[in-house]
Amino acid sequence: MKPTGRVWKFGDSISTDLICPGRYYHLRSNLNELAKHVLEDARSEFAGCVKKGDFIVAGANFGLGSSREHAAIIIKMAGISVVLAKSCARIFYRNAYNIGLPVILCDTVKINDRDELRIEMESGEIKNCTTGETLHFSPIPQIMADILKEGGLVSYLKKYGDIKI
Repeated sequence: MKPTGRVWKFGDSISTDLICPGRYYHLRSNLNELAKHVLEDARSEFAGCVKKGDFIVAGANFGLGSSREHAAIIIKMAGISVVLAKSCARIFYRNAYNIGLPVILCDTVKINDRDELRIEMESGEIKNCTTGETLHFSPIPQIMADILKEGGLVSYLKKYGDIKI
């Protein structure tokens, strides 16, 4: 898996309420409509301008707040291929992997808004095509890569049954 795309940069403490605004709670059974409002309180143009394959790059504590699994779902539905963050709330991290959205924990300081990136998931490299710089992250555990390969935890379990660690 070698995702390539454009960066949408966010700061620290982007909560699930910023990702999936609570005032649209009534749309939780209409995910296509809910996805039209993804991150609108953090960056109003995001939902209308994001393209398939783009990246969210954030600072510390991405996805903090309530266990709103819709937050990860609508990020993926918007076309984001990978979330990169300095740190991430544990529940968001698990929700993201469970629906097949990779989250990479790494230093994001040298990545700027609108940079073009290519990510080598297997080797743990982020190639910034804009600056020419290569950044590194710890590759994800094999079981997580396998879950992503199947499109998420439900698909993985349907295919393989219980996870053996």
